[in-house]
Amino acid sequence: MFQALTRIGRRRALFGSAAVCALVGLLLWWLLPLGEESPSGTITFSTGTPTGVYQMYGKLLQGAIAKDMPDLNVQLQDSDGSQQNISRVATGEADFTIAAADAVETYLLQHKPGARRLRGCSRLYDDYVHLVVPRSSPVQTVEDLKGMKVAVGPGGSGVRLIANHVLEAAGLDPVKDIEPLAVGIGDMPKLLKDHKIDAFFWSGGLPTNAVQELSKADDIRLVPIGNDLVAKLHEQGGASHYYRSAVMPADAYPAAQRGSAVPTLAVANFLITREDADADLTEQLTRTVIGSRDRIGHEVHAAQLVDLRTAIYTDPLPLHEGARRYYRSIKP
Repeated sequence: MFQALTRIGRRRALFGSAAVCALVGLLLWWLLPLGEESPSGTITFSTGTPTGVYQMYGKLLQGAIAKDMPDLNVQLQDSDGSQQNISRVATGEADFTIAAADAVETYLLQHKPGARRLRGCSRLYDDYVHLVVPRSSPVQTVEDLKGMKVAVGPGGSGVRLIANHVLEAAGLDPVKDIEPLAVGIGDMPKLLKDHKIDAFFWSGGLPTNAVQELSKADDIRLVPIGNDLVAKLHEQGGASHYYRSAVMPADAYPAAQRGSAVPTLAVANFLITREDADADLTEQLTRTVIGSRDRIGHEVHAAQLVDLRTAIYTDPLPLHEGARRYYRSIKP
């Protein structure tokens, strides 16, 4: 009798152990995709200006990639912004980058080198247009910039593209009706503080550190860009239809906004690559972008807005096959 019970107990123990092993194996299969080697080699990621959100995001993503793909070396490149980023990826100077939808559409419409090779990996977060002036400035609308010195961003930046579109929608010639300065966000705050410019345009995630620091050190405000101007932008056609009305939350720059939300416009940013990028690498990199959202979001608030539900919408670019593979793999 005792021996029979012992045999039954042993069987139960064996079955229990087998069940535990199966469960552990299933978890390992889920967490560590067996049979998939971690990508290796070196890729180049074009970011942005030193004080902009693109570069901050790129540095933090580099760290996340190092954890998920330790054999992959990611080299970051500074850039002037979206337009230069797109050109670098399209022509093979860089492998991945971040760029705004209007800049992507402009590159496609102008049939620039490698345009049709571009592919999307993920919609990331939105850029918000900032028009920054001293609090004492008489400027209340974009139209009031006529005859003034305005920093509009370097030639290869997305800021320049947006600033030109906004000025034209307001009935101003970006060259003749203002004195444009081709400087970036690294220089804009100091120039405004030293009264060497009257205003500057910036387009970036919220908050942008350079604007935040300026708002703490100097008395500035943000000029509203209303729905009427957004409607005129849409009438321009082309890339301008990617702009949409938005509201800069009152807590984006508390010192500058003093509790008031500011009407403006926003445009989506994408993670982009080329059609010939390795599909396995692109799949895993897209996974890292989505999976690291919360970690990166602690440092770059805009990254918290990376949303799996909208990540696949990279119009005007088709999804890269590797990115499509990732989204299919997590589809319920």
